Amino acid sequence: MKLPWGVRWLAALRPVALAAGWIAVWQLVTAAAGHPYFPTPARIAQAAGQLWLSGPPSRLWLGDTVTDDIVPSLARMLGGWAGAGLLGVALGLWLGRCPAALAYARVPITLARAVPQPLLVPVFLVTFGLTPTMEVVTIITGVIWPVLLHTIDGARGVTPELTDTMRAFRLSRPRWIIWIVIPAAAPRIFAGLQISLAIALILMVISELVGSTSGIGYRLNLARSTFAMAQMWAWICLIGALGYTLHLLLQRAQRRLLAWQHHDAARRGPAR
Repeated sequence: MKLPWGVRWLAALRPVALAAGWIAVWQLVTAAAGHPYFPTPARIAQAAGQLWLSGPPSRLWLGDTVTDDIVPSLARMLGGWAGAGLLGVALGLWLGRCPAALAYARVPITLARAVPQPLLVPVFLVTFGLTPTMEVVTIITGVIWPVLLHTIDGARGVTPELTDTMRAFRLSRPRWIIWIVIPAAAPRIFAGLQISLAIALILMVISELVGSTSGIGYRLNLARSTFAMAQMWAWICLIGALGYTLHLLLQRAQRRLLAWQHHDAARRGPAR
């Protein structure tokens, strides 16, 4: 049943009201403390406006840091995340449906994913230098594991009934993968993508902290080293906002692409 228009608007405004309430508490606490390392949200917002909204009207008032730092950082992060997602899904489907290959690959995968990815940043820095390639490779090697492992788990979860269906209808291997295995593993694949998205954001910042001359992480480190606390917190808040926004976008894409799953769950619910 579709909710009334007013109820839907109240539900949509509730998160905004909660966020405004927390910001008000933050403002009161930091204003009362007066600590130089913890500026008020008002000062952080002022610094953010100077950083990102100080450009000409022809560029929609966007400052140079938006085009020179934020957009390239997002492009590198999303490129690395997408590359790791494609590679992880492809390998995961193969390993999940090939027990012999999985038996040989289990130990190398376990050893590789146990290495903390930030420790590999110096290795990639020496190998690729101060280049965007270094940052993309860092992100790919760090975020591929959740996608790979979740895809393997989803591909292995294909029921014997579906396998019998493939044999009965004499489906070819590619059609079997596209129409049976991938839809069955899709919820697990999206779970891995959600986890890897947060890791990609973290690795983007880490790689730019130590191996870049531009980007969000570089600007964050520059503000910290120059004791520009309001600007530093502005970048921190931006990272949090980007992570939350990307999470919501991926969640919405999952709901649209897996709408059939929600319809099936709703149809089975009353029967129970």
